[in-house]
Amino acid sequence: MESNSSNQHNSSRINHVAISVTDLEEAVKWYQEVLGFRLIGGPVEFVTDNSLAGRALKDIYGENLKKMRTSWMLSENHIGLEIIEYLDPKSQRRQDNFEYWKSGITHICITDPNIEGICHKISEQGGKERSGIWEIVPSMGYKIAFCEDPFGNIIEIYSNSYEEIVTYITNTSGQK
Repeated sequence: MESNSSNQHNSSRINHVAISVTDLEEAVKWYQEVLGFRLIGGPVEFVTDNSLAGRALKDIYGENLKKMRTSWMLSENHIGLEIIEYLDPKSQRRQDNFEYWKSGITHICITDPNIEGICHKISEQGGKERSGIWEIVPSMGYKIAFCEDPFGNIIEIYSNSYEEIVTYITNTSGQK
């Protein structure tokens, strides 16, 4: 049997997305109650000491980070959501939390066929609706909306799967 050759392509899979919040317990509760995510670990506190984890954190985050807490959650389709509260230096909510013109991750996206209901639930539970609900493919009933959790993280909502929406858009826009 031949090992991985340059002709083979092994696709990577999304493992998790990490978000920063100012209150870990409140964020875990919110993601459980509003979006139905399941807590699978934590909270765990990490410090940048001489332990293996501490040395790794110092390497990843630099000298300024002293302490943080993390909880791990799982979506229904088994994509992880890592929620981090930085304790030293203390997490702060961004004033302009949607600087889409700057490089980096701009949002997470969930799929919920009841897009109106989930947008309403998000705004009722301390988040907010950032946009209206847009029926981007009226003939198929495909809808999108942008919301925000209570901690300033942007959440896009699709009414249908990512693949369905992207396939339709690319097949009808003339792109190859």
